Amino acid sequence: MNWTMLDTWIVVVGVVSACACALPGTFLILRRMSMMGDAISHAVLPGLAAAFLITGSRGSLTMFIGAALVGVLTALFTEWISQTGKVEESAAMGIVFTVLFAIGLILIVRAADAVDLDPGCVLYGAIELVPLDTIQMAGAHVPRALLTNGVVLGLNILFVVVFFKELKIVAFDPALATTLGINARLMHYIIMTMVAVTTVAAFESVGSILVIAMLIVPGATAYLITDRLKVMILLSIVIAALCAVLGHIAAITVPGWWGYADTSTAGMMAAVSGLLFLGVLGGTMLRRAVHRLALSLRIAGEDVLGVLYRLEELRAPSLDKKLLHQIIGNRLLEWLALVDLRRRDLIQVNALTDAGRAAGRSLIRSHRLWESYLAKHLGLPADHLHATSERLEHVTSPAMQAHLAERADKPQRDPHGREIPSDDQSMNTGK
Repeated sequence: MNWTMLDTWIVVVGVVSACACALPGTFLILRRMSMMGDAISHAVLPGLAAAFLITGSRGSLTMFIGAALVGVLTALFTEWISQTGKVEESAAMGIVFTVLFAIGLILIVRAADAVDLDPGCVLYGAIELVPLDTIQMAGAHVPRALLTNGVVLGLNILFVVVFFKELKIVAFDPALATTLGINARLMHYIIMTMVAVTTVAAFESVGSILVIAMLIVPGATAYLITDRLKVMILLSIVIAALCAVLGHIAAITVPGWWGYADTSTAGMMAAVSGLLFLGVLGGTMLRRAVHRLALSLRIAGEDVLGVLYRLEELRAPSLDKKLLHQIIGNRLLEWLALVDLRRRDLIQVNALTDAGRAAGRSLIRSHRLWESYLAKHLGLPADHLHATSERLEHVTSPAMQAHLAERADKPQRDPHGREIPSDDQSMNTGK
């Protein structure tokens, strides 16, 4: 891999563009309006073509204004169709952006007869060429795209910082925002303007289609990792930057593995963002599976302790395999639960140790207190108490146990007449 100054500029422009897109994209994710980014990125196409046909100029400012205006109109048309025509919002988006996108293609074909206006460049971008279009700043030649995207990134950061509270409330509960005196509709249109302006600014870097990946995927990936808004915003920016860097590196290295020189950097950035999302999604699914297994193992172990304690109360024989299978219902989980209980020295040869007896006693106390509470305050019949209490006993802390006893008037026996183990005999089992 031969890295040059051109590669550095490509990566820098890609990082700035991706980060600029990730900021408004995060709020699209939270407001369940991801398709709006898709709609705006396609619908601004007629704005680009109309700006040229009206002014005869391909100047960046002219194109920028035309596309930004159409982007904002896309949001207005979508909401108008949705409210006036009682059309579902995603359907309204589909109607608006497909029609405007088609009009844009027709206008581009019309404009292409008079000037070299490449539809492919508009759709797919040409980030590899941005180092060739430079302006002089402080004695250095800086890519024009870097200045454009840098200004948009700065404005997006400033807007999010200044209006963070309003954006947060509007994103999660627009009705609450209105009751607090926040104009939710105005904030909505400002966010849509952010999306439109950011999309237009990113055209030179990633094009109309690939900008969608930078708008949505970093925020969606961050959403899998955290549920805290500030952390989500920071993570989406980091992920967007990482996609840009890894995307260009992959674009100039991976094709060589199959004998090709290189490939589209913008396309590879989008592909890398998808791979990062899949990686995080896989890790999230694995973490959830491990958490569920650990929870199932804990509940199965506590069920065994509870049954063994009841058997001791009845002076019945020790737990046999048939009864164990009826309790847990999964042979692998049975084996894992017994191994875990023996490892923690709670049972020995299917009989309770002193520590296991104390843990079982605490569990049974929770169960019978729940039965007493449910019978006293909810009036449940005796034959409806056990199943509910069996689930609740596994999530009862010592503090909750004490509260239950207080609310149930510190009963000595449960509604079935069985003795409730006393508090001083119980111990904290870590629930």
